[in-house]
Amino acid sequence: MRLDSTEMVRTAAFSVNCNPLRICVMMQESAGNSCYMLGLLMKNTINLVKLCVGIDSFEQLEAYRASRRVEGEDTPSQHITRMWPRREAELLNGGSLYWVIKGVIQARQRVLRLDEAIGKDGIRRCAIVMDPKLFRTEPAPRRPFQGWRYLDPNDSPRDLKLSREKEDSLPHALSAALADIGVR
Repeated sequence: MRLDSTEMVRTAAFSVNCNPLRICVMMQESAGNSCYMLGLLMKNTINLVKLCVGIDSFEQLEAYRASRRVEGEDTPSQHITRMWPRREAELLNGGSLYWVIKGVIQARQRVLRLDEAIGKDGIRRCAIVMDPKLFRTEPAPRRPFQGWRYLDPNDSPRDLKLSREKEDSLPHALSAALADIGVR
């Protein structure tokens, strides 16, 4: 049985729990056919959105994540949650975790993998392992919720341009008000 190149990418990516985009890049170097495959794979992507409790700003989240990495060089950037995403394959297909800070989505981190974590109480949990790099996003208001929620890529806020990341951030109340009326 002969598999087409798209099916080979999917099979290889999910059998080794690897991001399919990484395999597409490797195949592009050898076969040059990944543009079509990339489009097919990206259609099945989903993101997560999570409240960032105890954090007041993007800079504070950045500092917290950096301090966690300093504690142990091999410590990955991860968040442990009680529920395992049922749409794991879509999440691992280039998805990100979007952080809600003070009622507004302000940042995201790319999800690398999901690991099993057993708590001290013996209960199985999901460790969402993320790329340490934080991306600042356009502000998008979000009402409070418990746990995490799926976020469709079409509804996800865009990343801020690198040139805008160095600008002083607006006060939280003003940023939230602008986002609430649709001005980003």
